[in-house]
Amino acid sequence: MKEQLKKGDKKLLNAWAFYDWANSTYSLVIASAIFPLFYGALFRGAGIEEIEVFGMMLRRSPLIFYTTAVAFLIVAIISPILSGVADYLGNKKFFLKLFCYLGAFSTIGLYWFSLEHIYLSLTLYALGLIGFWGSLVFYNSYLPDIAHPEQHDKISAKGYSLGYIGSVLLLVVCLAMILGYETFGFEDEGFPTRLSFVLTGVWWIGFSQYTYAYLPQGNQAQGKLTKDVFFNGFKELRAIWSSMQDQLRLKKYLIAFFVYSMAVQTVMLAAAYFGEQELEWGSDSERTTGLIVSILLIQLVAVLGAILTSKLSARVGNIKALVIINIIWIVICGWAYFVYTPFQFYITAGFVGLVMGGIQSLSRSTYAKFLPETEDTTSYFSFYDVAEKIGIIIGMFLYGFIEELTGSMRYSIVFLILFFAAGVLLLLRVPKDRTVIT
Repeated sequence: MKEQLKKGDKKLLNAWAFYDWANSTYSLVIASAIFPLFYGALFRGAGIEEIEVFGMMLRRSPLIFYTTAVAFLIVAIISPILSGVADYLGNKKFFLKLFCYLGAFSTIGLYWFSLEHIYLSLTLYALGLIGFWGSLVFYNSYLPDIAHPEQHDKISAKGYSLGYIGSVLLLVVCLAMILGYETFGFEDEGFPTRLSFVLTGVWWIGFSQYTYAYLPQGNQAQGKLTKDVFFNGFKELRAIWSSMQDQLRLKKYLIAFFVYSMAVQTVMLAAAYFGEQELEWGSDSERTTGLIVSILLIQLVAVLGAILTSKLSARVGNIKALVIINIIWIVICGWAYFVYTPFQFYITAGFVGLVMGGIQSLSRSTYAKFLPETEDTTSYFSFYDVAEKIGIIIGMFLYGFIEELTGSMRYSIVFLILFFAAGVLLLLRVPKDRTVIT
């Protein structure tokens, strides 16, 4: 067992940030790059655009968007319960590990994803999402525990940067296997594509061990577990919301975050499916190469974007920086409606990367900065994460529903402009100091 490191210790900060290196491979390989290509290829190979699920005929992309929304609904429900238990027992690291292993082993299980076993396949996909996003509840809640306020922006940005670099390394390996399958002795692209899911889960489990070695267990335990404790999370969320009535800056920021994050996360989760389905690719191999190159471009530029955003916030302040980034997102969504060629998509990917990492890291660190002096960080971050998850549920459902209605994801992306614009207006109303309602 490693020594207990003090808050602000460089080794502790680096160990915390390294979990981004471990788990971001899921976000890239499964959510953004290889799985969307694999999923689309399954339907094209079967010569169908729709499939019957629970008695309904659904298009392929709305089906995965609705599954995603259901997974996030589950996370939104169970997070308050488990965060309450974690606070009471003082073992948030246990739950961080639990969701990590659930997500990683479910990701490995995607090796057997098929249309013939669509219910089991979608369940594994949903469990992977639940594991990934559930672990982030506890991971994010560590930030105020292990870092001083003046360290939040820098270490948050470092975490995202490590995540982008690590995930790109694994994606390059997976891409090499898929495109050079003959060189590696594979019969076709199918096996190395499925093998990528296994490698992602193994990477996630393996590298997270460094984080677990240094993170503390959590706050001090308050006693034995009883049935009442399971409802503590919801009671704490209600208490957190009540306390925000006296914290105007935190409350208004959280409302703004809820609105613009709804659009940000939806774009990020749906972008690969947009590229796979809506663009004019010359062939399947061009689709595979082009989409993964686009995702790689996003990841590489995002490293720079997270660093530049941290510097921008230091110069103009967190709120002004977030306003600027949201305005850029509005322009990107408007432009996306007219994107048809791979080259246009590459340009879009570059701009998405520039603002994607920045808005995530800055949103997280801004929330941490606005928190009152408290040891109950898990509950505050549980509230933050529940707000984010509810936004994703709404965003993904609307995105899929609009595509189902119009037959095109282009209208879905343009619709998200409304949320970015509302986010800008709400951010401009966030007070500059800790205004208290009296």
